[in-house]
Amino acid sequence: MKEFTHVINDPLGMHARPAGMLVKAVAPYASKVTVTAPTGTADARRLMALMKLAAKQGMELTITVEGDDEEKAAAELKAFLEANL
Repeated sequence: MKEFTHVINDPLGMHARPAGMLVKAVAPYASKVTVTAPTGTADARRLMALMKLAAKQGMELTITVEGDDEEKAAAELKAFLEANL
């Protein structure tokens, strides 16, 4: 299991566009990816679950990656979040 944190920098928080991009970024990986915010926990493959977190700017997210390709998935998702959210 790999775990890392990310603080949301986007002034609009995790709105529909970056949440949709995250769902697409997670899709190629076999690993289970979970996003935990102070408002709850969501499966990163489910757009509505991510939107329900209502993650705002400055909120810290904890991303947990579990599975066969967790090393690669965690590294690439961390880079994705830093560039897009």
